[in-house]
Amino acid sequence: MRILHLLASPFWSGPAENVALLAQAQRALGHEVTVAVDRKRRDIAAEEPAVPRFQSLGLLDEGGLALSVKSLPWELWSDLRALRRRQVDVLHAHFTHDHLLARWGTPKGAVRIRSIHAPRSLRASLPEAGAYTVPASHLKAKLEGRHRPVQLLPALVDPMFQPAKDRKALRRTLGLEDTHLVGMISTFQESRRHALGVEAFGAFARQRPQARLVLVGDGALLEATRAQVAERGLEGQVTFAGYQQGPAFAKWLQALDEVWILGLGNDWSARAAAQARACGVRVVAVKEGALPDLTDAQVEAPTVDAVLAAAVSGASARTEHPTNERIASDILDLYRQAAELRR
Repeated sequence: MRILHLLASPFWSGPAENVALLAQAQRALGHEVTVAVDRKRRDIAAEEPAVPRFQSLGLLDEGGLALSVKSLPWELWSDLRALRRRQVDVLHAHFTHDHLLARWGTPKGAVRIRSIHAPRSLRASLPEAGAYTVPASHLKAKLEGRHRPVQLLPALVDPMFQPAKDRKALRRTLGLEDTHLVGMISTFQESRRHALGVEAFGAFARQRPQARLVLVGDGALLEATRAQVAERGLEGQVTFAGYQQGPAFAKWLQALDEVWILGLGNDWSARAAAQARACGVRVVAVKEGALPDLTDAQVEAPTVDAVLAAAVSGASARTEHPTNERIASDILDLYRQAAELRR
């Protein structure tokens, strides 16, 4: 099967890693798979670019698509013409721009699939597709009226995320104390609720004075969070680990006892929770996206008391997460269902 994924983003963030892992798993099952990304936007110094990552994985599509929301009309026309000439069996669109382009540029004989990565894409103007994927099971009902197959596309997890062989030694190498470590592992932005996390940790530390908080990431609210930590007198109990990626990020995650996920960004598959679970780290999380399926202790409301209650509850739900191969196989079955409906 020849599969082309469209991902109109220049960033290695949001759904990009999940798309890459899906493409890798599909390729491992014997299919021809490439991923086209935004090749126009280059001024993205604030985030890691996607092109080198997909290139290093051997997945980067070189079919000449600009695939950018910043494209001018004649560039869009050029993308449409290039797309129509492609010889593919499946065109898998991931963002709104991709889907609009695919709506008019799907090659003859190919099936068009649309992945929904956040609920904001579920609107009446959503173009038709042969089948859809959603990041959380409760979103399936939103697409029932379209009478097309809908499949859950959960977070895929890189094999490097696994429990540490010697967590005590790992903590030493990272300069961390061998005590109860709570972590937050996301960009410092409003939706991730770091301010709530710091306040809740202050309350948690009064019950468990030996606990430490590890904040992994960077972003617009980093300095505001540093100031909040200082105001609460928590400097000695909070480590700012900075932005981490790849194996370095996995090591910081493996060092934790539990991770607090108090909000999601633009990818509702809750990949960070799946990665934490794969590392044997307890997940305390709010009810957003796919988090309820991956959470050990659920935060019933975004309040200090609710976070504290979940953190001290001791709850642990060790449900089995599907392997990347299983997820890829399920998505391939979805492609086949869509192809059958076209006949």
